[in-house]
Amino acid sequence: MKYELIHIPVLVKETMEMLDVKANGTYVDATVGLGGHAEAVLSMLGSDGRLIGIDRDEDALRYARERLGNSRVSLKNGSFSQIQDILSAMNIREVDGVLFDLGVSMLQLKELKRGFSFASEARLNMRMDTAQKLTAWDVVNKYTEKDLEKILKEYGEEPFARRIARAIITHRKKSPINTCKELSDIVTKVYRGRGKTHPATRTFQALRIEVNGELDELKKGLASALNMLKAGGRLCVISYHSLEDRIVKNFVRDSAREGIVKALTKKPITAGFDEIRINPSSRSAKLRGAEKISSQGVKDYDQKTK
Repeated sequence: MKYELIHIPVLVKETMEMLDVKANGTYVDATVGLGGHAEAVLSMLGSDGRLIGIDRDEDALRYARERLGNSRVSLKNGSFSQIQDILSAMNIREVDGVLFDLGVSMLQLKELKRGFSFASEARLNMRMDTAQKLTAWDVVNKYTEKDLEKILKEYGEEPFARRIARAIITHRKKSPINTCKELSDIVTKVYRGRGKTHPATRTFQALRIEVNGELDELKKGLASALNMLKAGGRLCVISYHSLEDRIVKNFVRDSAREGIVKALTKKPITAGFDEIRINPSSRSAKLRGAEKISSQGVKDYDQKTK
């Protein structure tokens, strides 16, 4: 499998303009994935420039290493909430820009054995870091009905959260729900058909967020990134659903009120018709940014998601 066949980065032009890459700067791609955005940053760096790519998915890092192999690039396995620790271990005290491209990658969706896809006959998984213990199978087969409903409602904004949670409990009393397709079929029956999007979309989103602790990771990652930015450095975040976008919007707003940053976007930048036509996954992408104007840092960011 080649990365060119499965990965088209979204909002590349807009993101690079917002990041305002300096030829001799140091930049962090905190969700390097298959390296699409990182490749664009690297093309703008001079011989003294430096790029650090972070990802907790070892498979993605292998692809990124093949794509980006360059003395100016350092790839690190870890979570973006660990940005400060990773950079400190590299003796980097500050950077010129940090980019987040959130959500599940095409590699994770296409590799059916990873258990992210609706149609996969593989065991429910959804771990971005394959070394962690908690999987989607554990959530679906061990969580209480009340906890399942809460996750579906809060993380998936699922209108049928209660009915889906009840259907899961009813089914697993007879036998465990082992595969993605089994779960997808259960949710589809609750919906009694399909709408514009797959009926299981919100359920799978909620499970993925729960398994990977994505919202807490994002809050910690934003604070960690802002602490490592130099004055004049830029933070750019591409999100794909309302919960992520709300966290980013509120983080920028709160940091601006404290005089730490200035917002670069009043409203999120979205993909145009031509990009959506070529790359349908860009349809839900929202880009927000901020420029650090103070040397002040922030503590852990613990805002509510709602």
